[in-house]
Amino acid sequence: MKLPNLDTQTIDRIIEMAWEDRTPMEAIESQFGLQEKQVIALMRQQMKQSSFKMWRSRVTNRKTKHLKKRDFMAGRFKSQNQKS
Repeated sequence: MKLPNLDTQTIDRIIEMAWEDRTPMEAIESQFGLQEKQVIALMRQQMKQSSFKMWRSRVTNRKTKHLKKRDFMAGRFKSQNQKS
């Protein structure tokens, strides 16, 4: 999968957002332009295999990682580092 050239600080922020339970993939896409498949590829590339597997098992089918699957909208936490 082709990933754009990203600086270390941007990669760190994407990984941080992907680890957060309540940050949806759509927020990462709107802020950095990476689709979910690209985020997964980036995580696989940047993390140890065991950490990647742990992350994938946590986020697979998690309602909070996708806006369309959420049953809530108001009152969600928003990091100060997160745009939009």
